[in-house]
Amino acid sequence: MFRGGAPPVRSARARSRFRRCSKARASGFTLIELLIVIAITLTIAAIAIPNLLAALERARVARAVGDIRTIGNAVLAYQVANTQCPDTLAQIGYGANLDPWGQPYQYLNFANANGKGAMRKDRFLVPINSYFDLYSVGKDGQTVAPLTPKVSQDDVIWANDGAYIGLASDY
Repeated sequence: MFRGGAPPVRSARARSRFRRCSKARASGFTLIELLIVIAITLTIAAIAIPNLLAALERARVARAVGDIRTIGNAVLAYQVANTQCPDTLAQIGYGANLDPWGQPYQYLNFANANGKGAMRKDRFLVPINSYFDLYSVGKDGQTVAPLTPKVSQDDVIWANDGAYIGLASDY
């Protein structure tokens, strides 16, 4: 520090170097600030990503429900016009349709079935439909005839002859 009088004289070069250094220090972020921002971002992502994945899965189920409703109504219209259910979904133009998980929709015309073995069944092992079964095998791509085993719980089903269309776990 100096007492009284004018401050010490600095050269123009020293003054410009001083300005550059002070600007550089004032405009940057510290490591701690960057770590805090990263921690906050990761916390928000940890909360948001599971919710996003759950919403995407609900959207896939909703799409499968809509597809099954449309296909089931087409089967019923075919049945009214021809007095029998179609043998395959290809007969009504839905043979190549895939569910939201990339699997073909499953269809069973009971007139062509040998016994009740392949029919979808409720927890009492009673068939859930009268004329045909229509369903998606769900996210895992696996299923069995009864709805109660774990591999069938994610199936989207046409049940009670179209009165219920939704997840087998909710039936």
